[in-house]
Amino acid sequence: MVMLAERDVISQGHGIRLQNYAKLMADKLQLTPQEKSELILLASFHDIGKIGVSNTILFKPGMLTKKESREMRKHCEIGFRIASTSPDLAHIARYILHHHEWWNGQGYPLKLKGEKIPLLSRILAIIDAYDAMTSDRPYRQGMTSQQALQIIRNASGTQFDPNLVIKFAEYLENSD
Repeated sequence: MVMLAERDVISQGHGIRLQNYAKLMADKLQLTPQEKSELILLASFHDIGKIGVSNTILFKPGMLTKKESREMRKHCEIGFRIASTSPDLAHIARYILHHHEWWNGQGYPLKLKGEKIPLLSRILAIIDAYDAMTSDRPYRQGMTSQQALQIIRNASGTQFDPNLVIKFAEYLENSD
């Protein structure tokens, strides 16, 4: 956790915000206590594989080249391998592997589609994207909650599970 925090200064607070979203979504979806616990842990460690990605790519202020993007995409598999060897994380390793899969099968690394993507990975994909869009970065200011939610709604059925998008939108609209 310390290694990840030190390497990911851009997203300070990201893990804590994701943990909070994870708790709220787990309650909204009435997940079991075990699923809720795993989702919260996943929110903290989903990007653990980034410790295996070079600093020049992680901290690049602009767009990544195709080669750099391919390298960055490996963080899911690296994270899976790291988590698989840890007794404390092994039970969430497959969720780490699949957190960038898309509902329509166009994600990575395995191009899983629909409900073949584990539920916790599908939930994390939404809350992770939302937090990334609403957070300031060195190269851009975060967007408003409404702007980010509209982008997520537009990607419902392609990138994101449409049923989970509805639940997440309900949560956000009721928390305003």
